Amino acid sequence: MNEILKAAVVQQQAVGPEELALINKQSLRELAADEVFTFRLAACDDQVDRDHERFTLAALEGLAPLFVGRPVLMDHKWSAGTQTARIYAAGVEEADSVHRLVLRCYMPRTEQTASTITAIESGILRECSVGCAVERALCSICGADQVQACCQHWPGREYDGRLCVMELDGAKDAYEVSLLPVPAQPGAGIVKSKRYGGQESPEDAGDDEVFQLAAARQEQENMRYGGTEL
Repeated sequence: MNEILKAAVVQQQAVGPEELALINKQSLRELAADEVFTFRLAACDDQVDRDHERFTLAALEGLAPLFVGRPVLMDHKWSAGTQTARIYAAGVEEADSVHRLVLRCYMPRTEQTASTITAIESGILRECSVGCAVERALCSICGADQVQACCQHWPGREYDGRLCVMELDGAKDAYEVSLLPVPAQPGAGIVKSKRYGGQESPEDAGDDEVFQLAAARQEQENMRYGGTEL
C-alpha cells in the first residue's frame, strides 16, 4: 500500500439531528443519539510539518469526501476486530489562517467499546494518524514532481534563503485512520533520513554516489507518494 501517514488529534464532537442523519447513512439501521459516541479528528493541514511536507488546500478539499465511510482502526491493524469507529463526515475548516482537514467519526456505545470511549473522553487516547495517497509531490524550489522524477533539492534544506518543502497535491485515495495508544517515539525520525538516501550531502559525494543516491531516493519516493501507475 502506497500510503502517507500524518499525525492527527482527537477532539470532542456533539451529536445533533444533522450529525445523526449523516451517521445513519453509514449504518444498516436507524441509530438513536444515545446509541453512538462521536468525536472529531483534527487531521492534516496546509502547514509545513516535521517531514518538510505540506498539503495544498486543493488536496485537503479533495481528500475530505474520500475519507467519508473509511474505518478508524487501532494501531494500523487491518482486521474486523480492530475496526473501532467509522468516519461519517469530513470537511476543511479554517482557523488562524490554517486550513485543516477535520474528520467526524462515530462508534456504537457497547460493552466492548466502553473502555475505548473512556480512554478518549479522559484524554488518554488522543493521538492518531491518517493514511492517504496523493498524485503529486511538488518541490517548492523548482516545481518538479517527485512522483515522476526526483530533483536535486532536498526537503528541509535552504536554497538561496528558501526552505525546500514538498507540496502534496492531488487527492488520490484515503485509506484509514488509526488510533495510537502508544505515540511514535522520536527515534522513528531515523526512517525519514533513510528515505532520502541517508544524511550525506549530495554536494559532498562523487558522481557515482550522487547517481546512486538519486536512484535510491526515487525508489523511496515512488513507495511513499504512489509512483506512476502502469
